Amino acid sequence: MHLSRHPTSYSTRYEQIAALLEQELRSHYRCGDYLPSEQQLAQRYEVNRHTLRRAVDQLVDRGWLQRRQGIGTLVLMRPYDYPLHARAHFSQNLLDQGSHPTSELLLAVLRPASGPIAAALCCEEGENVIHLRTLRRVNNVPLSVIDHYLPDLLWWPALRQFRSGSLHDFIRRELNQPLVRRQTRISARRAQSKESQLLEAANQTPLLCVRTLNTCAGSDKVAEYSVTLTRADMIELTMEH
Repeated sequence: MHLSRHPTSYSTRYEQIAALLEQELRSHYRCGDYLPSEQQLAQRYEVNRHTLRRAVDQLVDRGWLQRRQGIGTLVLMRPYDYPLHARAHFSQNLLDQGSHPTSELLLAVLRPASGPIAAALCCEEGENVIHLRTLRRVNNVPLSVIDHYLPDLLWWPALRQFRSGSLHDFIRRELNQPLVRRQTRISARRAQSKESQLLEAANQTPLLCVRTLNTCAGSDKVAEYSVTLTRADMIELTMEH
């Protein structure tokens, strides 16, 4: 591949390569793919490996790529678009964008509601609620950890059978109860050790913390309070008006 020089745009060779590689990422890769080896890329761009590595470093710093020791260079790409409205469906939205989302169950227990959870669910503090924790992946890359709290213990026998996929689809199918988003609160914080392990991210990686209240369709009954911790480099929230 012959590289033309454009001094007014790129002051160094590696910056030019980084720009060309970014164009390739936009048009030929998706999140979860891996780049060819450094040697292959250096040959393609007709540069030495040191120059190629500096170009890749730039895209790592910008959040496009992630180096994985002993595995290769993972493509993170542009953030996924996730609209925030009452009938938004996370899994279907990602499928529409050409991605492959999955969800797996990490935890399913009954536990006493703490003060904030009880307040969100309009129940008494210490009252038992259903607590599920799920891990979402997109193209096999961990994206978010979600804690779901549900107050209706009559749902417990059915929810004990849940293993993977969309929890809301499962509730609609098995309990004949569609849920509607009624409130969303968004904040940010740094990943703690356990969260970093689950999300395969560095400690202190920025996370979006999204707290949602979902009600039973056609009523004001609170059916679920969820707390989602999502890698901030992999998602973009869209407010629809």
